[in-house]
Amino acid sequence: MRYILVTGGVISGIGKGIIASSVGTILKSCGLRVTAIKIDPYINIDAGTFSPYEHGEVFVLDDGGEVDLDLGNYERFLDIRLTKDNNLTTGKIYQSVINKERRGDYLGKTVQVVPHITDAIQEWVMKQAKVSVDDDGAEPQVCVIELGGTVGDIESMPFIEAFRQFQFKVKRENFCNIHVSLIPMPNTTGEQKTKPTQNSVRELRGLGLSPDLIMCRCATALETAVKEKISMFCHVEPTQVVCVHDVSSVYKVPLILENQGVVNYFCQRLNLPVDMRHRKMHTKWKEMADRADRFLEHVSIALVGKYTKLSDSYTSVIKALQHSALAINHKLEVKYIDSADLEPATLKDEPVKYHEAWQKLCSSNGVLVPGGFGVRGTEGKILAINWARRQGKPFLGVCLGMQLAVCEFARNVLGWEDASSTEFYPKSKHPVVIDMPEHNPGQMGGTMRLGKRRTIFKTDDSVMKKLYGGFEYIEERHRHRFEVNPELKHHFEAKGLKFVGQDEEGERMEIIELEGHTYFVGVQYHPEFTSRPIKPSPPYFGLLLAAVGKLQSYLAKGCHLSPRDTYSDCSDSSSPETDILELNFPSL
Repeated sequence: MRYILVTGGVISGIGKGIIASSVGTILKSCGLRVTAIKIDPYINIDAGTFSPYEHGEVFVLDDGGEVDLDLGNYERFLDIRLTKDNNLTTGKIYQSVINKERRGDYLGKTVQVVPHITDAIQEWVMKQAKVSVDDDGAEPQVCVIELGGTVGDIESMPFIEAFRQFQFKVKRENFCNIHVSLIPMPNTTGEQKTKPTQNSVRELRGLGLSPDLIMCRCATALETAVKEKISMFCHVEPTQVVCVHDVSSVYKVPLILENQGVVNYFCQRLNLPVDMRHRKMHTKWKEMADRADRFLEHVSIALVGKYTKLSDSYTSVIKALQHSALAINHKLEVKYIDSADLEPATLKDEPVKYHEAWQKLCSSNGVLVPGGFGVRGTEGKILAINWARRQGKPFLGVCLGMQLAVCEFARNVLGWEDASSTEFYPKSKHPVVIDMPEHNPGQMGGTMRLGKRRTIFKTDDSVMKKLYGGFEYIEERHRHRFEVNPELKHHFEAKGLKFVGQDEEGERMEIIELEGHTYFVGVQYHPEFTSRPIKPSPPYFGLLLAAVGKLQSYLAKGCHLSPRDTYSDCSDSSSPETDILELNFPSL
């Protein structure tokens, strides 16, 4: 097993996750089996109780783990399936050590950060690195470990010390450290500055880790003189200083690293058994990254949410939209709309903001209402859903978005004016969305309906069933505490709102479709978590097809695009599915 540790300096949010994913991608393209671990130094057990404004979205795994959004990057880039133990936090480590102490595992010794906490970290990493993340069940050969935060943070000190010891435990030839740092360029001078990187590397080396590669994040390409200066002051060869400048698509980052000899460096440094001859995945990845810049047609989607001030709050949603836009050869424009701005109260207090929000909504080709929690902004989302339904605009509601679509339909079609969710109005006479008692035990963390669950299609003429390839059932990831009230189902279906997908017991409503509408779909699960660049999520793909007016022709042709809309400009195939299969990562 080879271990590649990715640390960060100067600032957090510098792009360690994308770089770690990109390193894994280029190694996987060489025929290696790669896994990934994300370490978060916060004391929380997991990311489940965070506001999206804290660390961005909460990503959900197959096993129900609520984890950092970087694990979503790992899964999308590497096309792997991770588990909750691939996300390690200070809380998890301390919890495991304290549980051992209570059981008497330490035989009366004084339990300390060194060696007990540091040993627990090393044991966790070594154990999890061996867990298969591919469908074939084979053990990984390379483990990419991302240490969150910034070198020098108090909370990350035990992890730095653990890896200082770890490099000797697994031997130097099996351990490599990548340090990601910022190269700022002040507007006043227009000169790239190396001092922050020098200080960051000095601090890291003072803690016992010496970086093998220094990856420099910068706005423009790194100048040769700057690279040589970093080399001289940071104790590395110039070839070990890698420039990772801003690019139009994150999927170009693996290609940037490849072009600067990163694969060759790893081959020598870690003695990796790579195959540089048959790299079909690398060729397809390059084609995919290049195509995005050549699109002439645009499609705009209005994202109506409550966390729109931070785009990381909807990372997986945006990626899923991008994957689908790529598949239909369109450049995506996402119009972020704060749902509260659509409400009448905003018209009274801030009329300009109100009219701008509605102008964005009305000028979009489709409407997406993603998941969320809390009552703020829900009336604005309902107004947006109502507009999409009446105007015939393509609409997709995810999780809370589906629940609010049911509320909107109940109010404006069934005539139940006070219809709502018990999450917001517990005393409603028409509780069309109710809580699930078994998933609401009082404790907030890890108690929702989480992880991969099966959804059974109830009808063959469902649009969603066709988009999913005609399968009788699908398995998607969930994260919710409330559900559509199954006792009221017949009222909705009598008026044309069909519950075409339900759980195995038929008690939980999973998918809704509105008859006679271009595309009015709601899903209780989160399809964005399993979307891939080479395999778009069907609900999002349907939304984008409907937004550009091609959904009906796509369905009429048996879910195959016309040659003009093929997934790849260079392909002889008239079906995106063929190219998607070709783009799949090799099974090893």
